[in-house]
Amino acid sequence: MKLTDEMKDLIKVQLSYIATVDEQGNPNIGPKRTMRVLDDTHLIFCENTNGQHHANIKANGKISVAFVDREANKGFRFTGKATSYTDQAKMDLAKELVGTAPKAAAVIIDIEKMYTLDSGPLAGKLIEE
Repeated sequence: MKLTDEMKDLIKVQLSYIATVDEQGNPNIGPKRTMRVLDDTHLIFCENTNGQHHANIKANGKISVAFVDREANKGFRFTGKATSYTDQAKMDLAKELVGTAPKAAAVIIDIEKMYTLDSGPLAGKLIEE
């Protein structure tokens, strides 16, 4: 599955929220202001706080990312596997795309599923496997 131009355009201008879970299944949700498109099947962000999200990602990699244009009632949710990197090449890549260097790690998300968050009967529906 690949990100569409519509998805990429929304990602460029809307704040993302990520959800992760710890090893006991306890959820954590919060904004990631540095989320960017890496390529047609991956997202990347700078992990700066090294907090609970980062611990969850390192423990199991499960992640969901949501972007919503509130005014247009349109949005998308992406689920997949997140991997944390601290090597210089990935840190530099994140800096290049975001405009600032990550403080703790560069996190790359391999998108596995996509859902619509558009208002109406298709809300929450799987777009493609």
